[in-house]
Amino acid sequence: MPRSLKKGPFLDEKLMKKIADKKPGAGGTIKTWARRSQIAPEMVGFTFGVHNGKDHIEVFVSEEMVGHRLGEFSPTKKFYRHGGKMQKELEQKKKEAEIVAAKAAKTPSDTKK
Repeated sequence: MPRSLKKGPFLDEKLMKKIADKKPGAGGTIKTWARRSQIAPEMVGFTFGVHNGKDHIEVFVSEEMVGHRLGEFSPTKKFYRHGGKMQKELEQKKKEAEIVAAKAAKTPSDTKK
């Protein structure tokens, strides 16, 4: 549910103080834990280090990001892969296809000799 228009967007005060005296693109990353803070037009051009629970992920703010939240661009979960028997079969087929492709690429160079 969106925030009420009469309240306005949520902007973390500490974050706004950090960018108040800086110019866009002039410095390094600005570390922040304020994932819920909305991106304002004043933030365009800055690089933020948004915390994802483990480390800071660098996010360069562009004009298309205005109105979104900082946390949207710093995922908290890392996708590894799906498991199970079906996944193993797919990986085996992929390896076999790579071997066949490597053999096919190798044979034309041998015939030229």
